[in-house]
Amino acid sequence: QVQLVESGGGLVQPGGSLRLSCAASGTIASAYAMGWYRQAPGKQRELVAIITKSGSTNYADSVKGRFTISRDNAKNTIFLQMNSLKAEDTAVYYCNALFYTAAYWGQGTQVTVSS
Repeated sequence: QVQLVESGGGLVQPGGSLRLSCAASGTIASAYAMGWYRQAPGKQRELVAIITKSGSTNYADSVKGRFTISRDNAKNTIFLQMNSLKAEDTAVYYCNALFYTAAYWGQGTQVTVSS
């Protein structure tokens, strides 16, 4: 029963930056993959970025070059560094942990990009 808690969301102006954190109660080193998803008003939840157990990363085309996913296994935490934020990045961002036999979700953190 892994628990995930996101933090770091907030209000920023276009072009600004935010760093999201996701703290896990379990050992993330044993996860097959961990990632960030987001859901904007009126839209379905979508993949933002993922990092595998081996360290490989993948990003949605809309954020590639602007966002960076990373992890700290010792702290059981993953991060999402978001730069050059756009209004269309506004959404609730969710942390996900995928194990071989189960998947877990956090409750989300709100990111609002507005002037």
